[in-house]
Amino acid sequence: QVHLVESGGGLVQAGGSLRLSCAASGDTFLINTMGWYRQAPGKQRELVATISRRGSRNYADSVQGRFTISRDNAQNTVNLQMNNLTPEDTAVYYCNVQFYDINYDYWGQGTQVTVSS
Repeated sequence: QVHLVESGGGLVQAGGSLRLSCAASGDTFLINTMGWYRQAPGKQRELVATISRRGSRNYADSVQGRFTISRDNAQNTVNLQMNNLTPEDTAVYYCNVQFYDINYDYWGQGTQVTVSS
């Protein structure tokens, strides 16, 4: 089992930047992929970015070139640097980790990101 604690959300003007962080504890040696998802009001939760233990990254088309995901395997943390934010990025952002056994994944409590125009 894994416990996730997220931080770094907030309110920012369009064009600004925010950095989200997520720290994992528990059975972290079982984690392969770490990532971020988001859910805007009235919409389904969607993938933002993921990164494997080996460092392979995957981004949603909507954030490619603006967001950068990184992780520290020794500290069991994953970060999301978000630049050039737009109001369309407003959502609750959730940290997610997936074990090597893909039947097991865990979610953070979510952190609100609001981008004003």
